[in-house]
Amino acid sequence: MPKTKAIINIQNIVASAALNQKVDLNAVVKSYPTAEYRPDRFPGLVFRLKRPKTATLIFSSGKMICTGAKSGEESRKAIMKVVKELKMGGIIIVSKPDFKVVNIVASATLGGQVDLEKTVSTLRQTMYEPEQFPGLVYRMDEPKVVILVFASGSLVCTGAKKEQDVYDAVHKLHEILEEQNLIFYE
Repeated sequence: MPKTKAIINIQNIVASAALNQKVDLNAVVKSYPTAEYRPDRFPGLVFRLKRPKTATLIFSSGKMICTGAKSGEESRKAIMKVVKELKMGGIIIVSKPDFKVVNIVASATLGGQVDLEKTVSTLRQTMYEPEQFPGLVYRMDEPKVVILVFASGSLVCTGAKKEQDVYDAVHKLHEILEEQNLIFYE
């Protein structure tokens, strides 16, 4: 068991949804002038919500990408709220969207300093080039995530599809660092 408890914060959830129908983005802009749509620059429309504070990209194919949520449930609520807004704006939506979380980004603090030079030679599936980037890149197989490890003991975990995977990955790495004497506390 690690000497300190890791502090983990979910920073961003990226979720996708499919309406399984075409969407007239010009009609959406007519109903919602605050929506951002510049088809000459980008094929998607940006629909922002204040609560939950998210941005949802909507494509004419009916595909949607929601970013900015802090939990899977919050991203689901955001997608459902966007669909409700579209309906209220006169856009006909025939079915419930197919929803899935595609990426979770989290930050964590381990409470100690990590010896990155020793870590790169001890752990498999790591990459560390300090002249290019100050963090060590660790590719964990189970759960399947990528963790950036900094000498300060700060981490960035990305690639998880479930929130529990973030917690499992950070705790697992923390235990490995302690067992191998790669983290030290002041």
